[in-house]
Amino acid sequence: MASTTNLRISLLTLRLGVAIVMIAWTVDKFINPGHAKAVFGGFYGLANLSEGIFLFVGIAQALVILAFIIGIAKTWSRLGVLLMAAAGTLTPFAKYLDPWTGANLLFFAAWPMLAACIALYLMRDSDTMLSL
Repeated sequence: MASTTNLRISLLTLRLGVAIVMIAWTVDKFINPGHAKAVFGGFYGLANLSEGIFLFVGIAQALVILAFIIGIAKTWSRLGVLLMAAAGTLTPFAKYLDPWTGANLLFFAAWPMLAACIALYLMRDSDTMLSL
C-alpha cells in the first residue's frame, strides 16, 4: 500500500515539475514572441515565421499542457508533452558538443526533463493522484 501511494505521489510531483517548465515555455510565446521567433529560427530553422504565429502555437501548447496537468487524454497529452520536451532537448545538439562555451552547460538540464516525460508517458496509467 505504501509503495502504491509513494508511486502516485512521485508521479504527481514529476507531472507538476514538468508542467512548470512547459508553462514557462508557453507563456514566453505570449509575452515575448520575439524570443520565441529567435528560438524557432535558431534551433528549428523556422526564421521566417511571423511573431503572430506564436499566439497559435502558444494556445495549442497551453491546451496540451492543461490536459497534461489535470490528467485527461493521458496518452495524447503525455505524448504531446514528451514530443515538445524531445524537440527542446534534441534540436540544440551542437550545444552539447561544446558545453563550456557561454551558457551551453544549461542545455544539459533538458535531459532529466526528457527522462521525466518518458517516465510519465510510460507510467500514465499509474499517475492517478489529482487526475481526472
